[in-house]
Amino acid sequence: MNQPTPQLTAPHLTFTQLLSSTRRGARLARLLTVGRLRSWGAPQGLVEHAETVVAELAANAVLHGHLPGRDFRLTLVFDAPRGRLRIDVTDARGDKWPPAPHANAVPDAPLGTGGRGLALVEALADRWETLPHPPGGKTVRAELADPSATP
Repeated sequence: MNQPTPQLTAPHLTFTQLLSSTRRGARLARLLTVGRLRSWGAPQGLVEHAETVVAELAANAVLHGHLPGRDFRLTLVFDAPRGRLRIDVTDARGDKWPPAPHANAVPDAPLGTGGRGLALVEALADRWETLPHPPGGKTVRAELADPSATP
């Protein structure tokens, strides 16, 4: 009779959307991310970091992961009590993977007009990785924590 009451954990809030592999689709991914995170009550610092990370990952999906007639997918998973966000951007090009984390760092390299997107992702995310997405795509996943939270 004196059994402990099971602890119910708050479910993670999830959002998934297919978007066209166009510049407009990448922009929409960024706007949807900001709107959804604000509606969930995410901290402003997390919203700002997520906006930049999604913008970079969506742009990469459009520029490097595009196959004609195939969309890319944005998935957000927000753990509100812990202030943690997982961002997944899935595209159709499983044959073209981004360089591994830390592979972008080239000390004293001249600044070009591109190529800094994953460096921004690395700077803002707690971790990021690329995972296969069968049958032929890939998912680039970034995990972020509320930057204003104390460790």
